Amino acid sequence: MGADPVAAVTGDRPVGVAIVDDHPVVVEGVRAWLATEPRLTVLATGDDPDAVLRAAPHADVILLDLRLHGRMALDKLAELSAVGRRVVVYSEHTDPQTMLAALDAGAVAFLAKHEGREHCVETVLAAASDRPYVPPALAGAMVGDPRPDRPMLSDKEREALLLWFQSMSKASVARRMQISEHTVKQYVDRARIKYTRAGRPAATKAALLARAIEDGLVRPEEIGIYRSQATHDRPTP
Repeated sequence: MGADPVAAVTGDRPVGVAIVDDHPVVVEGVRAWLATEPRLTVLATGDDPDAVLRAAPHADVILLDLRLHGRMALDKLAELSAVGRRVVVYSEHTDPQTMLAALDAGAVAFLAKHEGREHCVETVLAAASDRPYVPPALAGAMVGDPRPDRPMLSDKEREALLLWFQSMSKASVARRMQISEHTVKQYVDRARIKYTRAGRPAATKAALLARAIEDGLVRPEEIGIYRSQATHDRPTP
């Protein structure tokens, strides 16, 4: 049995979640969904991101409605992401442009409100442990992204990224590819540098996965759209 990647981040305590939404019925529904997973606990809820985070300053994941009180909250999303918060956007606005804009603003994932409990729970768990998880609506938006600023990755860089995205540690990727762990790190770092030079930085594993799927370098089905991949080794940054 492999190590639980969530426990690797939080230890014995459950993942703390803050829910920001201006519809009480949505808040209560999501709270009930998350309550079915013992590794998750809701620390605070409300319709004001600042007030919610004052109540739960150490929340591991923020589940953020992208439209609050009639206006889009992309600026707040970018602000939270810039200070290192893991933000999962939860929204009924699922046009590809909006979803990709949320990823560009720093969201670790985008969950459509019509997607059910399983996707909600899996997305939050994955976000807490910096694992990739792509719900169906987000996968569709990524695959359809027409933007031309796509860096060229070598076959080895793509192979290393794909294996790493499949919830392997870099050490496991090295064994699979029969190369050194240092070389795997070089492949990943080179991919990040290429995206930064293209004006599309990808500082986290989730962001790098988003870029790779957007550009057709990795297909969503290769890393699992409908369920997170089983983790046999503890992931490394």
